[in-house]
Amino acid sequence: ALRATGNNPQMARAQGINTKTMIILGLLISNGLVGFSGALIAQSQSFADVQMGIGSIVIGLASVIIGEVLFGTRNFFNYLISLVLGAITYRIIIALVLKMGMPATDLKLFTALTVAIALALPIFKDYLRPLKKSTEEEQKC
Repeated sequence: ALRATGNNPQMARAQGINTKTMIILGLLISNGLVGFSGALIAQSQSFADVQMGIGSIVIGLASVIIGEVLFGTRNFFNYLISLVLGAITYRIIIALVLKMGMPATDLKLFTALTVAIALALPIFKDYLRPLKKSTEEEQKC
């Protein structure tokens, strides 16, 4: 029921599923897992700080976007593979940038630029597709 609500709320409602309850249940589960993972990290590091998680969401978002743009998503298994490959690609890009000598303080700026480029890539591909077809047609004539 939770998955049906996420995929198609109108159809789930038509099937008699209380979608508001399912949304709250989904938020409850996800926030519980986030809190549990934070507790495990605090326990393993023997301390907790308010600033510990800043940047983690941006890194996760960048990994997801890069994975979806570069490797695509056709089914659930491919989606998981693209997420892992996106995370690996993101880490490789960051390692290369640090190796080139960029200061670590500028990594957030570089992450934002990487995400912006990854988001613009499909639009740029769609823009180039008609241009490529027209040049192929001109070459045939």
